[in-house]
Amino acid sequence: MGEKLTCVVCGRKFSVGQGILISFGRNTYNFHSKTCALKFVKKVLESLDPSELERTADKVTEEYSKILKEKTERTAKKIA
Repeated sequence: MGEKLTCVVCGRKFSVGQGILISFGRNTYNFHSKTCALKFVKKVLESLDPSELERTADKVTEEYSKILKEKTERTAKKIA
């Protein structure tokens, strides 16, 4: 029938190929739904040092701002 994984948040079992897997470092965390993954990530973020989290969030925000700016420039009408 296939290997089953267990959600680390709610304990629900689900098949390989389903759900969400998050890997960092040498660990892989299995979630049966995006709701469970979001609960986990939110708890991890709340547990981090606020100054380090703010610095990282600012860096990621800048990256996405650049992506959005490039996307806007590509889709803007060019009047010659």
